[in-house]
Amino acid sequence: MFVWISLAVVVIIIIVVIAIYNNLVGLRQNVRQGVADIDAQLRQRHDLIPNLVEAVKGYAGHESSTLEAVITARNAAAKGAPSSGEEKQLRVALDNLLALGEAYPDLNASANFQSLQTELGDVEDKLAAARRALNAAVARFNGARESFPAVIFANALGFAEADFHRLDDSEQGVVDQVPRISF
Repeated sequence: MFVWISLAVVVIIIIVVIAIYNNLVGLRQNVRQGVADIDAQLRQRHDLIPNLVEAVKGYAGHESSTLEAVITARNAAAKGAPSSGEEKQLRVALDNLLALGEAYPDLNASANFQSLQTELGDVEDKLAAARRALNAAVARFNGARESFPAVIFANALGFAEADFHRLDDSEQGVVDQVPRISF
């Protein structure tokens, strides 16, 4: 009788560990998807930049230093990590590029420039939403990992704490807002 009770307890523990493992795997996948979503939005932003530069070139061709700074920052950001300092430099370069509209009223009136500016604002909104989704997924994962009885098995099963997305200095206070660009 003692053998059967011991065997039942072991089977129950195994089932609980399997359930915990499967739950943590699913939550970890959500975190990974959140990181991939941010990467996809950054790629979309990087893909828009050459079109924006081309739209500006026709109106402000002699502003080559600004245009080159944007392209250089874009290429560096495309090679770096999503939360790297290169993204901060790209944001500053983009702000400088978009500010050229103040000096060139014809550029501001351009339908192509307006369309690209709107599209860039949409990408920034999607990027902010992806960052919020990632942080929510990380909170769910870390909460499940640290709750009882998962806390007993999580480290042994290889589930390390996930990191929240952190904003760099250029994004503090503006991540949930459409970039404000006035011409």
